[in-house]
Amino acid sequence: MEEAKRIIVCDTDKCTGCEICEYVCSVFKERTINWNKARIRHIRIEPTFDIAIACRKCETPLCVKACPREAILEQPDGSIRIEKDKCNGCGWCIEACNFGALKLDWDRKCVFACDFCADLDQPKCVELCPFQALEYTTLDQVGLEAGKKAFLRIIEELE
Repeated sequence: MEEAKRIIVCDTDKCTGCEICEYVCSVFKERTINWNKARIRHIRIEPTFDIAIACRKCETPLCVKACPREAILEQPDGSIRIEKDKCNGCGWCIEACNFGALKLDWDRKCVFACDFCADLDQPKCVELCPFQALEYTTLDQVGLEAGKKAFLRIIEELE
């Protein structure tokens, strides 16, 4: 049986918008402190809704289909890999991504995305989030947890 795809999920109740996930990612992946180089992005929706977003490992990644140079390849675990020698930074994949998970490296004229720290057990941003707002889990598990939370909320309201 095929292993379920794991993604990075942000608990918006715990996320404070500290952006440490972005800095951790940029340091680990690019050896620089620069949120523009992070493969995860923090988004604040005013007034107080914060969320971190990374690649969602889509069933049919539109970014792969949108690339005119075939520079984006889907990996067996559902993540994507950008072949830097083929990418010219046109941005079609960025436009195609419904989640805003791809970014353009302006210096290299190449797109990049989260690889979930493929060489580690879990992504560094998840490991080092000071508020445990990030989790590396499956969509099925997210659904189960959401169902539990909703049930508990209903029980509280009935009491």
